[in-house]
Amino acid sequence: MDEAIEVRRGFVVPARELHWRFSRASGPGGQGVNTTDSRVELSFDLAASPSVPEDLRDRALSRLANRLVDGVLTVVASEHRSQLRNREAARGRLATLLGEATAAGPRTRRPTRPTRGSQRRRLDAKNRRGQIKKLRGRPDE
Repeated sequence: MDEAIEVRRGFVVPARELHWRFSRASGPGGQGVNTTDSRVELSFDLAASPSVPEDLRDRALSRLANRLVDGVLTVVASEHRSQLRNREAARGRLATLLGEATAAGPRTRRPTRPTRGSQRRRLDAKNRRGQIKKLRGRPDE
């Protein structure tokens, strides 16, 4: 279970940089809810991690600024009854968050102009429509 998380090619979070914390989950669960530590908190120090490439770190820090506390990203999972499944869910969530935060932004739009043919077709269609409307009037006009 304590394996590295592969976020993308060239960006792997080693297991030694992940910090796990376990606590009792809230909500219904019967007899086991008060005795098992099934809630999982997974923390990753994004700002101080040597395994994150510099350009990806800057991008992730700016995109995840509202989720970070002193440069540390924390993910919580408590939807499953077992700690193991919550650990898997937390690892998946962390990988998804980091993947989306380090993804390249959309390409910049290159402004284009309409072709001469498309402009001509648009004006011809407008003329045809105007002729149709003109023919709707009275014959003596």
